[in-house]
Amino acid sequence: MPTALLVLALSAFAIGTTEFVIMGLLPEVAADLGVTIPGAGWLVTGYALGVAIGAPFMAMATARLPRRGALLVLMGVFIVGNLLCAIAANYDLLMLARVVTALCHGAFFGIGSVVAASLVPANRKASAVALMFTGLTLANVLGVPLGTALGQVAGWRSTFWAVTLIGVVALIGLWRVLPRQHDEEATDIRAEFAALGGAGLWLALSTTVLFSAAVFCIFTYVAPLLGEVTGVSPRGVTWSLLLIGLGLTLGNVIGGRLADWKLAQTLMGVFVALAVASSALAWTSAALIPTEITLFLWATAAFAAVPALQVNVVNFGSAAPNLVSTLNIGAFNVGNALGAWVGGLVISQGYGLTTVPLAAAVLAILALIATLLTFSNRNPELQAALD
Repeated sequence: MPTALLVLALSAFAIGTTEFVIMGLLPEVAADLGVTIPGAGWLVTGYALGVAIGAPFMAMATARLPRRGALLVLMGVFIVGNLLCAIAANYDLLMLARVVTALCHGAFFGIGSVVAASLVPANRKASAVALMFTGLTLANVLGVPLGTALGQVAGWRSTFWAVTLIGVVALIGLWRVLPRQHDEEATDIRAEFAALGGAGLWLALSTTVLFSAAVFCIFTYVAPLLGEVTGVSPRGVTWSLLLIGLGLTLGNVIGGRLADWKLAQTLMGVFVALAVASSALAWTSAALIPTEITLFLWATAAFAAVPALQVNVVNFGSAAPNLVSTLNIGAFNVGNALGAWVGGLVISQGYGLTTVPLAAAVLAILALIATLLTFSNRNPELQAALD
């Protein structure tokens, strides 16, 4: 694999860390800025909305730039956003800084995945995308715990200073190792928008939303499920999250290789596995060992879909790879919000935490149906996908 893929993975690590580490630092942020925990929680929502809304706009804003130049600009925005987080004097400024940081997220992953796929032969594209997204999974395994620990010891601002430094290193790496692709075609804005008209593309994006909703329906409430149902201690929850992170990383690698082999079958198989693992969690959550095994298998199945989903939308929107790939990152974040809402709705209606995994299983089945519909609308270039 080219060195450029490792630098893209480092960039993904930095972006993933800054997105999720705030959840571990909410008490410190709330106490320092004089807001409630729920109020501080809006910093998570604000970031997600910034990704979902800002992604297509940033993709269009950088459309005239070569992809290498676009990634450098977006990483620069990321650095500025994290620097503003580190020096934010009050809650409003911190929220603004989070939104600024989020603006680069979707476009970077969208354009970055196109660049990653272009660095390798056609039969290795999904694996290349998976390697880039490994940085995102490692952010959950290493970046978030270490960033949380640093913020608890040295203050929450120190975490954002550290992420800013990682961003600078990633920017230098991108500038040094990303190839200048002189044969890259200039972006046609009208062609980019015209590529959004196909039913297959919107079905593919809907599949991403439903997949992400199925995952975050459980992920959002996994800590209270472990604490209140399984009886895991707060320290044990941390180890459980580490185990989940390892499963996500393994699934990302496996999913990339499977998607290079058979894209459609990979998506269908993953959604079936996700539905089964989610349903099983409703029954195994009463005992520690079965719960941990189920969560590891669930996490492995979950991230096995990510490279395939990213390649899937680019296949359907090949005339506008930057835009559709970026829209897919926005779709992931829409699914995050949808899954958290569905899980919260189940709990608020009095069905209990053990019903949340069953709701996630239903969402995974809907993602499977969307996949079937997607490939029934495939274009001639995708005819071989199910062969």
